[in-house]
Amino acid sequence: MSEKLRVGVLFGGRSGEHEISLLSARSVLQALDPEKYQIVQIGITKEGNWLTGADVIGFLTEGNAQSLSEAVLLPMPGRSCLYTVQERDGEEILNALGGLDVIIPVLHGTYGEDGTMQGLFELADLAYVGAGVLASSVGMDKGVFKDVMVARDIPVVPYRVLLRGVFEEDPERVMDQAESVSGYPLFVKPANMGSSVGVHKCRDRAELSAALEDASRYDRRLLVEKGIEAREIELSVLGNQEPRVSIPGEIRPTAEFYSYEAKYHDQSSELLIPAPLTEEETVYVQRLALRAFKAIDGAGMARVDFLMDRETNQMYLNELNTIPGFTPISMYPKLWKESGLDYPALIDALIELALERRKDKDRTVWTYDRGK
Repeated sequence: MSEKLRVGVLFGGRSGEHEISLLSARSVLQALDPEKYQIVQIGITKEGNWLTGADVIGFLTEGNAQSLSEAVLLPMPGRSCLYTVQERDGEEILNALGGLDVIIPVLHGTYGEDGTMQGLFELADLAYVGAGVLASSVGMDKGVFKDVMVARDIPVVPYRVLLRGVFEEDPERVMDQAESVSGYPLFVKPANMGSSVGVHKCRDRAELSAALEDASRYDRRLLVEKGIEAREIELSVLGNQEPRVSIPGEIRPTAEFYSYEAKYHDQSSELLIPAPLTEEETVYVQRLALRAFKAIDGAGMARVDFLMDRETNQMYLNELNTIPGFTPISMYPKLWKESGLDYPALIDALIELALERRKDKDRTVWTYDRGK
């Protein structure tokens, strides 16, 4: 039997989506086949401390007392292993825990899905699941992402990006700018946040003011969008250079929109897989999803979300998540299951794609010899 791949699963993090990361990570850990993989749990606390041990997920979710060690990943090529931090004679000593063949970042939101962690993996020359620095950062910032979609002629609803600092200095002017996007209702979102954290539907200026104030807690860039009566259509993308796309699904939330509570705690929202679309609509939205994925140089995986206007049936690309939720009720794995790829096989495919991408990267020459 060949030697097992040593797979690090990284979760938690300094983000408003910390708890969602833990839910996703628990599902990923359960799906990884111990006959194929040697699994290394790596948890990041809300304060940013890295921990490793047999049950880090239990410690972060339930506070179980475990024998855990502080850990660190060095941004140095050739040392793609995790180090534990131990104190000896008043000094901190690094001890190599062992090499990692690939790492699965199950981190949602800031300091995980926005390119920062991917930059660390690149510096460490470590294979990792998912998009690279560019796609992660562009996909995370809803304003920049929409700018790219507009440049590629992919339809999005009218929007505008505003700044927290300007709102704090002159709230009336910023609200005037927000209202220039369209008539009410308007949606307000932190530009760099997911899981519907800080998202508000506003029907008047008073609600707009409160929404901008709350969204500004989570980011310095604030996105204001035209609110439309829409169906929520989602698709999953898997692959590197030649990605494939799942069948579309539709979410029918019991609330006015697919909020944080609806996504992760209230299981009464209806998930329709496949979405009740015509064949023409299905092909169209699948093509748009692949175009968006390729436009930002996506890799590994993404969930692509659309809004379908109930009156005109026009499709608008809403956002692209480079590290989608992997909880038991998350759409990304559900869509692939209904497309013929179950959860364990999906995790296997993502690991293979990470190793494939690393192999391709190794072909790149990083030095220039003028004599040749």
